[in-house]
Amino acid sequence: MLCHCTVCQRFNSFEYGDTLVLRLKDLVGPVPESVSFDTYRPPPNIQRGVCKGCKQPAFELFRSPILPDIAMIPLAMHQGVESVPDPVSHLFYEHRCRDFDDNVPKYQGYLRSQLAFGKSLLGSFGS
Repeated sequence: MLCHCTVCQRFNSFEYGDTLVLRLKDLVGPVPESVSFDTYRPPPNIQRGVCKGCKQPAFELFRSPILPDIAMIPLAMHQGVESVPDPVSHLFYEHRCRDFDDNVPKYQGYLRSQLAFGKSLLGSFGS
């Protein structure tokens, strides 16, 4: 997904967050001691972590009582980028820094963006 919300822009120091979303249990990644987590927006549903060494975004954690724990990895941190699927949505598109001329669905507003995110998650759990 490509998230254009201002929090993702600030966290990634880029015009959008380009993240690969997967279940936390499927993540093979940095050891927790190498990542410093912070909350950018209350409530603290998403913890965003930067590498303590290079200070670059490492991954984000989303914990919910009704969904599996989720990890969101900035695409720049993912090894094997060629194996990453194409984006399935643009979220919070009203905050975009530029227009995108692609066939990827674009969602505006908090509720629509959250519903699109949730629908994508639920659809991917079966695979």
